[in-house]
Amino acid sequence: MSDAYRHSGVDYDVLDAAKRRALEAVRSSLQAPAARGARVVAESVGEPAQLFEVGGVVLATVLECLGTKSTIAAEVHEQLGEDHWAAIGTDAVAAVVNDLACMGALPLSVSAYVATGSAGFYSGSRHASLLEGWRRACEAAGAAFVGGESPTLAGIVAEDGVDLAGSSVGRVPDGALAFLGSRLEPGDEIVLLASSGMHANGASLARAVAASLPAGWATPLGDGRRLGAAVLEPSVLYVGVVEACQTGSLSGAVHYASHLTGHGLRKLMRADRELTYRVGELQPVPEVLSFLARAAGLSPAEAYGTFNMGSGFALFAGAGRGGEVARLAEHLGCPAVVAGVVEGGPRRVVLEPLGVSYGADELDLR
Repeated sequence: MSDAYRHSGVDYDVLDAAKRRALEAVRSSLQAPAARGARVVAESVGEPAQLFEVGGVVLATVLECLGTKSTIAAEVHEQLGEDHWAAIGTDAVAAVVNDLACMGALPLSVSAYVATGSAGFYSGSRHASLLEGWRRACEAAGAAFVGGESPTLAGIVAEDGVDLAGSSVGRVPDGALAFLGSRLEPGDEIVLLASSGMHANGASLARAVAASLPAGWATPLGDGRRLGAAVLEPSVLYVGVVEACQTGSLSGAVHYASHLTGHGLRKLMRADRELTYRVGELQPVPEVLSFLARAAGLSPAEAYGTFNMGSGFALFAGAGRGGEVARLAEHLGCPAVVAGVVEGGPRRVVLEPLGVSYGADELDLR
């Protein structure tokens, strides 16, 4: 991980060790639901969402937080007078349902957790905009927005701050298979789906960059936008592409998926398998990510191991099926590229256009 990201307050070495420690506690409880007629799909432990089988139906659950991107929305609102809170609502939902979709599951419901430092957040336009963005994102994902929890946590959350998280329940469609690492095979093709920009990953580093610039969030970019608006471009919802792959003629074509959030393209090797992920073509890099990488002084290895750099989601299709999956995604409005192939060999990611390789020790989540 880059020193710049660590100095911004995010140290994945520490965070990943904490995740591994938590997984030990998780594994000790996996047999408990059996007394109530349910089975935990043990292979899904450590994946972005957890699977349960109940009466022949495979359900999925996930809890995810947005991170510090809401703080950027607050700073841009204060400094530039721009209300991007609807985009923040979309980002929070995307963080949840995209993780669920990694398992081949489609969301049924989404709950919200909106923790504030004072009741002042609920005055003015911010809360209304946030809820509208949240509602629209749930609608786009085909899920019901079923409410949630809104505590005021003075002394824990900053007085003018907000901490956002959400949870979702979904199901793997009847007749479809969950996306599990055991289904990956050498010869599988890696399809990269385009991101819209930063999504929800790298916000702490983006804030550090903005703080170092004379014009801050008003800094103009080469594409004509200001930095604040570009960073707050809402995340892409990938549920529609996954649903089309799970319920249409391509059912069974996709073996695995990865939401390329924290750890950047290192997440291509999320599966607990000894496989090499060789990438020969990459998505175009959005201007905002090129700018942030340059301004933070990131090398290509650091940039692609920190930000999504234009690829927000990866689908691993069976040999010869990647082109079909990419064309389906394009038809649904999501630019896609058959970027590479899964090979037998050591667990690593090789980004050939950049001459960059990430080893197994650079993504140790379990």
